[in-house]
Amino acid sequence: MATKVTLRTCRKLSQVLFFFLFLLFFRLTDYSGLDEIPYAVNIFFRWDPLVTATVVLATKTFVALLLPSLFIIALTIIFGRVFCGWLCPMGTLLDGVGKLIQTSPRQGRSLRSVKYILLAVILTSSLFGLQLVGFFDPFSLLVRGLTLGLDPLFNLLVSGFFDPIYRYAPQWLSNLSEPIYTVLQNSVLPHKQSFFLLSTLSTTILIAVVALEKLAKRFWCRNLCPLGALLAILSRFSLFRRFPGLSCKDCQHCAPSCRMDAFDPKSRQVRHEECNLCLDCVDNCVKQASRFHFALPDNRLQIDMSRRTFIGAGLAGITLPLLSQVNAGGRLPRPTLLRPPGAAPEAEFFSKCVRCGECMKVCIQNALQPCFLESGYEGMFTPRLIPRIGYCEFNCTLCGQVCPTGAIHKLSQPAKQTFVIGMAVFDKERCLPFAAHSPCIVCEEHCPTHDKAIKFKEVTVINHKGEAIDLRQPYLIPELCIGCGICENKCPLPGHSAIRVLSSRTTSEDDEYGYGAHTQTTIIQQRSIS
Repeated sequence: MATKVTLRTCRKLSQVLFFFLFLLFFRLTDYSGLDEIPYAVNIFFRWDPLVTATVVLATKTFVALLLPSLFIIALTIIFGRVFCGWLCPMGTLLDGVGKLIQTSPRQGRSLRSVKYILLAVILTSSLFGLQLVGFFDPFSLLVRGLTLGLDPLFNLLVSGFFDPIYRYAPQWLSNLSEPIYTVLQNSVLPHKQSFFLLSTLSTTILIAVVALEKLAKRFWCRNLCPLGALLAILSRFSLFRRFPGLSCKDCQHCAPSCRMDAFDPKSRQVRHEECNLCLDCVDNCVKQASRFHFALPDNRLQIDMSRRTFIGAGLAGITLPLLSQVNAGGRLPRPTLLRPPGAAPEAEFFSKCVRCGECMKVCIQNALQPCFLESGYEGMFTPRLIPRIGYCEFNCTLCGQVCPTGAIHKLSQPAKQTFVIGMAVFDKERCLPFAAHSPCIVCEEHCPTHDKAIKFKEVTVINHKGEAIDLRQPYLIPELCIGCGICENKCPLPGHSAIRVLSSRTTSEDDEYGYGAHTQTTIIQQRSIS
């Protein structure tokens, strides 16, 4: 009996350890004062076999960054879905929530086939060029929900608690609270308060996944998780599995409490691909008959998915990429859609990006934001740079360091400082030296390139009083501009900036985007990554 308790205790300790490791890496995915993140903070994505499968299928090449996933594949073939029960932070979160809420005792109709349908659609779509993994992968959902919503909210609540103390409380209370806030700031709080688009949507999706626990234990894992479906298929070849004793034939005492609903009531057999080796059945066995040991695979039950359903899912996976190609929304010109520095060409970027939000979390100036429908529905949750919210720090290369799939190339600092994100253009109908004949040199002051990309020319103009005055009017040297966006961010005008960063060629007729009749025409020529 002691051994059984120890095994389950080991499982719980493993869950706590890897969940803490996940949270630690999540916190380390942040600016720490250095342009370097020395830890493999993206390791949970890199050992995700579903991410590896979809990226390989979409790009038709193997990405070396994803080699750690081979370890999880090997672990699954040996031990079965041990990853789901012992390592997965999403599974640990659901187990923890399940202890806090009262789960419905009714199992209801099994929806296990849904996760296999999602897996078939995701893999087939990837093969035909549409990357959907970021919408369903548990790590993407978890990290994106934390990054865009819960982490900024947590920081806002903590700051909202301590700020009134510093402002209004007696000095002794402020002195008492200062060490506490300092400890929090150095351990669990992010580098700065961030604000993200789609934060409510991302948080709601994560909360919905967790709330499904109310319907049944591990509802997401057993019914909807495509990563769980892939691991379930691999675990059918596993060597380590549960074997009931002779006295188990008419017992079924442990079946109602199985968190993965792995017992098939009709055949009275265990679906080995659904078992996540939680070991509850071993500890709860009233006859001490249930055992796990190594043996050759013997799958007497088929995967809970019919051939007709599989064919339908495959056809859906083919149709969705074709629909995305004829979707006009994805073909509209988007002059202000800027990608992070080092981002691969758009087609390759879409194939590799798993919408995890790591690059957005690590962005020092909060400049990287999730797309909604700016590049079609296939680009939803991919990162874009919005200079009016934040600019790309000239000496920062962090986003390329944390990208788990190479959708954003890891750049050296010299290469980053010459990488062209976009090109700045002036709106002369808003720019103060042009429109109001008023002096302003803010954009030139902040331009970070070694030889300023924004310079001035001395002109004589007639002001609103009819007086001739000497004025410095800015102009851009296209060969020097990298499109970092600091000029647009620092422009003192309210609303739209008088200088905008564009990602592609535009003309003065593009009044839809509000650049005015005197917008400069530019063509971005991407510099090679050195």
